[in-house]
Amino acid sequence: MYCTKCGVQLEEKDFYCSQCGTATAKARPYVPRSARQLMRSRYNKKIAGVCGGVAEYLEVDATLVRIIWLALAFLPFPGAILAYIIAWIAMPKEPLQVPAGPQFVPAHPYQG
Repeated sequence: MYCTKCGVQLEEKDFYCSQCGTATAKARPYVPRSARQLMRSRYNKKIAGVCGGVAEYLEVDATLVRIIWLALAFLPFPGAILAYIIAWIAMPKEPLQVPAGPQFVPAHPYQG
């Protein structure tokens, strides 16, 4: 298995690339299609996260969605630009993904 960002060879048990820190497919939790929601991406965005959110929802590469959206924007009818603006307003933003930090556990149950 190879890292999709930097190309370093990874072992099958790796969840993250040791060189660049990119998450592998094993690190991404499986979310059933029925449980997913269409949201603007906080982490995969260039302008507002609309294309990144659509790509995550459809499970395709965000670059492909951006290219298709850009190609549609140059058609005579400006529907793609208007659709992007409406999606920007209507789609909720993805919630923050805060990593769990270390938790304080007292050495003695009566110490505070």
